[in-house]
Amino acid sequence: MKHFPETDMNEDERACGAVLSIDLDALRHNYLTLCQQARPAQVSAVVKADAYGTGANHVAPVLYEAGCRVFFVAQLAEAFSLRKILAPDATIAVLNDIQPGMAAATAEAGILPVINSLDSAAEWLALCRSRQQKLPALVQIDTGMARLGLSLAELAGTDTLHDLFSAADIRFIISHLACGDEPDSSMNAAQLEHFKNLIAALPARPLALANSGGVFLGKDYCFNLVRPGIALYGIDPLKRRKTPLRPVVRLEARVIQTRQVPAHTKIGYGSTFTTQRPSWVSTIAVGYADGWLRCLSNKGAAWYKGTRLPIIGRVSMDSITLDTTALKKAPLKRGDLVELIGPQQSVEDVARDAGTIPYEILTSLGPRYARHYLRPR
Repeated sequence: MKHFPETDMNEDERACGAVLSIDLDALRHNYLTLCQQARPAQVSAVVKADAYGTGANHVAPVLYEAGCRVFFVAQLAEAFSLRKILAPDATIAVLNDIQPGMAAATAEAGILPVINSLDSAAEWLALCRSRQQKLPALVQIDTGMARLGLSLAELAGTDTLHDLFSAADIRFIISHLACGDEPDSSMNAAQLEHFKNLIAALPARPLALANSGGVFLGKDYCFNLVRPGIALYGIDPLKRRKTPLRPVVRLEARVIQTRQVPAHTKIGYGSTFTTQRPSWVSTIAVGYADGWLRCLSNKGAAWYKGTRLPIIGRVSMDSITLDTTALKKAPLKRGDLVELIGPQQSVEDVARDAGTIPYEILTSLGPRYARHYLRPR
C-alpha cells in the first residue's frame, strides 16, 4: 500500500498526531477476489463496527460499486446510518437482531432483521399480519456456537416459526461458523452437517453459512451467500503468508520529540523500563486513546525506513516512547512519521505482539487520526 504524501494534507490534517490511510482500491480487489473464490455464491459484505474501523461511509459505497448488494451490520443504529448512503436496492441486515419495539421503524427504513429468537419471530410475525405485508427478514439458526440463533428445541417446539415463514419474506436462513479460520478443526464439518440437518426441517430458502474463513473451506460451505468481514480489510483468515488479499490500512505516527538519555534512565509511567546504555528516545503522538493497546507496553515496535524501533515504557493515553538508538546517525526529528501499520509491520504482527487478534487492532483504531482514503483506480 502506498504512502500518502504529506504535501497532499491540509492544515487540519497536519494538526493530527497520526495519519491513517485506507486503500479503497485494495478493498475492491479483496471483494472481487472473494467473489472469485466463492463463485457461484453471492458475496455480501460485513461492515459492522464502522467497517472494522475503516469507515463504513467510505467503504460501503465502494463495495456497492464493485457489485455488492447485501450488507451486514451488528446494530440497528448502524443500519439506519448505512441506509442513508446506499441505493435502495442494497439489502441491509442486522446480525444482532433488533430490540423490542423497533420492528415498525426497521420495516419503514427498509432494513432486515436477522431473527435470532422466538420473541423476535413473534414480533415480526405480528407486524406482517397487522400490515398484511410479507416483510423481508432473515432467520438465523444455531449450529453449535451457542451465541445467536434459534436452537434445535426452538425450531421444533412452536408454530411461530412456521407461521413466520408463511407471513414474512424470509430471504435467507443463516448460521455462523465458530472455527472457520481453523481449516483443520472438526467443528467446521460438524456445523456443516448440523446446518444441513436443521434446514431439512424448514421451508426451502437461500442459505448462508460461510464467514471470511468459511469462504476458503470449499464450495460445500458457500451455499447461496457468503458473509466475509475481516478478509475484506486485508486480513487473511487462514493466516497464510502468501495470500491473494491486499492490506487495506496503513498507520503512521508523528514524532513529538527526540532526546538523548544516559544509561540507567527510567522511561515512562511506573518506570517500567530502564535504559541499559546511552540511548536516543523518541516520543510519538499515539496512545491507547487512539487504540494502540496498553498491553503493547515494553513490547511491539514502530518502524522507520526499514529499521525496527522498540516500544519502551508504558503506552500512555496520548503518546508512546520508542528506542531510536539504531538511528543515531540520523535521529528522528519533530514531525517525522514512523510506521505503526504498513509494509514493515502488518495488522497481524501488531496483534501477535499484543496477544490478541487483528479484529481488535482494526476496530480499536481511534477517531483522532487524519484519515486518507485512496480511491479505486
